[in-house]
Amino acid sequence: MEQRISLITLGVRDKARAAAFYDALGWQRAPGPEAVIAYDLLGQTLGLFGLEELAKDIGVPVETLGHGGLTLAHNLRSRAEVEDLLSRAEAAGATILKPAQEVFWGGYHGYFADPEGHVWEIAHNPLSPLREGDGAFRWQGYPED
Repeated sequence: MEQRISLITLGVRDKARAAAFYDALGWQRAPGPEAVIAYDLLGQTLGLFGLEELAKDIGVPVETLGHGGLTLAHNLRSRAEVEDLLSRAEAAGATILKPAQEVFWGGYHGYFADPEGHVWEIAHNPLSPLREGDGAFRWQGYPED
C-alpha cells in the first residue's frame, strides 16, 4: 500500500465565504466536482465541502463533527513569507490566534483560524528546509529514501 494523504476535506458552513477566504490567500483552485471547491497543494488537494453534506455523507449528526484538536500546518521558505501569509489571512477574515514569533524548536511560526474556525499553523523551520523542486517537508537529520 502506498502511504499518502491525497485529500484534506474541511467541512464548512458557508462554502462561498470559505472559498473567498482561500482565494484571497492567492491559492489556485483545482478542477473538481461541483459539490467540492478544491485547491491544489502540490501533491495533495484541499477540499471545501458543505458541513451538512459532509455529515450526511459520513452518516453522522452534524453536531459530531467538532474541531477535535486538529491543526493544519503550512511550512514556508522564509520568515518574511510567514509574516506575509499571516497578514493576508487576517485581511481576508482570519482570526490571528498566535502572532508570528520564534519558537523553542528553532523556527518561526504563528497560528490563525480561518472564517470557519479551522486552525492553521504558518511556519518557517530553517533546521528542516523544504525540499527543492517539490517543496516537500522533511524532518532535519533524517536521510531521504
